[in-house]
Amino acid sequence: MTVFYILDIMGTVAFAISGASVAMNKKMDPFGVFIIAFVTAVGGGTLRDTLIGRQPVIWMTDISYIFLIGLSVIVAILFRQRLKRFNKSLFLFDSIGLGIFTITGTEIGINANFHPIISIALATMTASFGGVIRDILCNEIPVLFRKEIYATACIFGSIAFIILHHLNIDKTIVYISTTFIVIAIRLVAVKYKLTLPTIYSDN
Repeated sequence: MTVFYILDIMGTVAFAISGASVAMNKKMDPFGVFIIAFVTAVGGGTLRDTLIGRQPVIWMTDISYIFLIGLSVIVAILFRQRLKRFNKSLFLFDSIGLGIFTITGTEIGINANFHPIISIALATMTASFGGVIRDILCNEIPVLFRKEIYATACIFGSIAFIILHHLNIDKTIVYISTTFIVIAIRLVAVKYKLTLPTIYSDN
């Protein structure tokens, strides 16, 4: 079991809990909760693998992903009252998933010898598009398309990963540093209500 695989599992669990929390807020039945958790956890990675021609996608060949998502849903349902305080912004589990999937997306791009810009795009897609699908299915404007700093954190994290990788820094340090950067940017943005400017006036 590689570090990359462990990180992918951790990101899947984090996003599954995030998706399940949103679905429970929408008062969906258990099947709906599982579906939202599932697309949140694997949606970005599925789109990424489809675009770069990695077929079949990983959750089709490794059934443990489906079992882990199911287990995450059960945990989220059982501990929904404790998780409730995070439901308003979902920044905790979203930030964890965002940080970890930024790593996996960037490394896949680097290993495929893609241009750094493409690797950054893959990282952003992997980390944020599951949340986009989740929000669309839950009839919400995706957080990616709002002022909130979300994909921007992935971009900065991915840039840091690429720089540290080319400096031949130990891989464990690269993983930890990149994850911390993404999570820190996201948490600071939420705490201090930092947002990107819009092109629209208030009138």
